[in-house]
Amino acid sequence: MEPLITLVVVTAVLLVAGAAGVRRLRPWSVAVRGGLAAMFVLTGVVHFAFLREELIAMVPPALPAPGLLVTATGVLELLGAAGLLLRRTAPWAAAGLAVLLVVMFPANVHAELTDPDGSLLGRTLVQVGYLTAAVSIVVHHLRERPNRTLEKVR
Repeated sequence: MEPLITLVVVTAVLLVAGAAGVRRLRPWSVAVRGGLAAMFVLTGVVHFAFLREELIAMVPPALPAPGLLVTATGVLELLGAAGLLLRRTAPWAAAGLAVLLVVMFPANVHAELTDPDGSLLGRTLVQVGYLTAAVSIVVHHLRERPNRTLEKVR
């Protein structure tokens, strides 16, 4: 739940700051990038501290080297978070993180199926929210790109 709260709160704060006149924060995509970056820093850090053992336990038993997989995904999350903060790398980082979310989803399913109190539907909806935020950055970039080309011609 903490990652979702982080995404929503940081995005909301950046949206308000942009509406209040901070020019660099005006496009909604900047706020979403900031929220996603904060969320992935949080989730990336817990791959190494605090919840590492719980994350290792989430890895489906059919996959080899759960500790290595948790480390690798943590590094990718942290790199993706950094990439989201730079305008040039943000769409690539968002696309990579979207793929990572899809690839890691079986671990979420495994965790919910082995937890009698878990809610697969709830976890799935949260993951869809994260995925939607990441894909929105890519789509925004693709829609904005032709406009930049036209501006250079004018």
